[in-house]
Amino acid sequence: MGAVAAAVRRHPVVGLTLILLALVLGLLVADQEPVARWVASLYVVLVIARTGAGMVRDVLRGHYGLDILAVVAMIATVAVEEYVAAVIIVLMLSGGEALEEYAAARARAELTTLLARAPQVAHRIPGARADGTGADGTTGTTGTGTGDPLVEDLPVDAVEPQDVLLVRPAEVVPVDGVLLDEEATFDESSLTGESLPVVRGRGDTVLSGALNGTRAVRMRATARAADSQYQGILRLVARAEENKAPTVRVADRFAVPFTAVSLLVAGLAWWLSGDPVRFAEVLVLATPCPLLIAAPVAFLGGTSRAAHLGIVVKGGGTLEALARARSVAFDKTGTLSRGEPELVRVDAAPGTDPDELLRLAASAEQHSSHVLAEGVIRAARRRGLALAEAVDGEELATHGVTATVEGRQIVVGKLQLVRETDPTAYPAELGAGQTAVSVAVGGRFAGNLVLADPLRPNAAATVQVLRDLGIRDVVVLTGDNRTTAVSLAADAGVEPSGVHAELLPQDKVRIVTAMPHRPVVMVGDGINDAPVLAAADVGIAMGARGATAASEAADVVITRDDIGKVVQAVEVGRHTYRVALTAIWIGVVLSLGLMVVAAFGHIPAVAGALTQELVDLAAILYALMALRPGRGHQEVVAPAAEREPVRV
Repeated sequence: MGAVAAAVRRHPVVGLTLILLALVLGLLVADQEPVARWVASLYVVLVIARTGAGMVRDVLRGHYGLDILAVVAMIATVAVEEYVAAVIIVLMLSGGEALEEYAAARARAELTTLLARAPQVAHRIPGARADGTGADGTTGTTGTGTGDPLVEDLPVDAVEPQDVLLVRPAEVVPVDGVLLDEEATFDESSLTGESLPVVRGRGDTVLSGALNGTRAVRMRATARAADSQYQGILRLVARAEENKAPTVRVADRFAVPFTAVSLLVAGLAWWLSGDPVRFAEVLVLATPCPLLIAAPVAFLGGTSRAAHLGIVVKGGGTLEALARARSVAFDKTGTLSRGEPELVRVDAAPGTDPDELLRLAASAEQHSSHVLAEGVIRAARRRGLALAEAVDGEELATHGVTATVEGRQIVVGKLQLVRETDPTAYPAELGAGQTAVSVAVGGRFAGNLVLADPLRPNAAATVQVLRDLGIRDVVVLTGDNRTTAVSLAADAGVEPSGVHAELLPQDKVRIVTAMPHRPVVMVGDGINDAPVLAAADVGIAMGARGATAASEAADVVITRDDIGKVVQAVEVGRHTYRVALTAIWIGVVLSLGLMVVAAFGHIPAVAGALTQELVDLAAILYALMALRPGRGHQEVVAPAAEREPVRV
């Protein structure tokens, strides 16, 4: 009952029309036809005035939609005293609007808010100077506990430039600033698209929205929250949304020609017969119910079908744009690539067994929370290596980890850290997008582990299927360096000319808005993609990992970590669009045929109203076909040889 009451509050016209329709039918049963006629006609006239005012505003803005047809149909039915049909038209008009709004609300209910990730609280160090020293001249780190008397919490909007802040482990940097500690590691993937953590030294810039590593660090604020990187991205999102052209619904494109043809047929019938009743008899069969209700039903069905596949679509207009898409742009990190470093190879030192090197390194890495440590452990387990218990483990923030494994001291991390144990340690030869972890065993250099962020197994298949579907342009937009981007894009089947690298968020917006073949679909994740997702004709967010800003800015959110869902989203859009278009044509063709029959006086007004309801029913029943899978709703998988990542 609560849900029904809430629906009525959101759409009062629907509830009021249902009550009035029941009242009118009750009055007719009670043989109170004059009262029923006046009650219904007065109500419809009020709706005509309300709808007509909105129609005039739309026409003045150059938008001609279904309101024109609805107003003409309501006026005609009231004029010939077909008041029951007039009330039904009101119900169809308000019901269609409610259905579309319900579909959008249902999709948005599955998403979190845009500001969920935005930091709300900052930790200021009272008395600290801008150079990072405390009031007593010390540079020691203050405590990290919530109750630390040397740290005060304050709203992030209250932070002023030159304030010295403490950023605790795994916290989001609240404002732009400069690092005061010697060194720190930050995850900037949501800002720059770079999947690997970055190391910042004293005096380096730290951006708001970056995720701190495993050690509390101090920074000096250089900007207020409103002027920082994260808020700037949010403003880009808002600006992109404002500049985005509105979608013209498929039913709206039928409204004006269908209205013109209906009036022409009715006018000819009146002129040729000399009977004004003939005009009304034709227009009774020209009610726009198939257009008002069939298309929203189809798009609601398409939205439900997409949700079943793990694809959240925020409205019928999005499905239409997906159906007509001609260009697709992909972000690289976390979209075409996994966003999870994988082991590429083991470069063992002479006399060292590669599997033993990997096993010992992974055993020690159990004491690390670093993203590279996760990649090393995953690789060892995929090889079936049994990890040993590591004791006396110690993570040296930003450098690596040391532990004792099976009585031997293991050092895993940066080359500089390993060289402190064995100065003869040498660097690995790295390709594009690769990084290395050096290892020492028992005081001697044992080799390097080379990692990279690999292409998703079905990324190349996804790009190929999109091209087969008629997508003309496929491009890659990324903040990464060009060498890495071109190499990965080539593996995905995207030529170098389609790769745009080292981009800022505003650069991505500029490129997408300038693409010639439209509509343009943008696929991305992370905060840095939010502006371009909002600016694209259709923004698709890979939201399985909780990329909140991207999800809110996007029109479509893929809730499963599968890029192949992009193809399914396009296919659902095309299938839904075909169903909606066919349902509309069924209604239009049947209505036009019956209008021609009525023009010769063979269908009285009352019979025409009842017949038109059968036409509406036929169109609506066909529209429900959108709930069924289309021909192309299959999974997109990689070729058999590429389904698993490279295992070394």
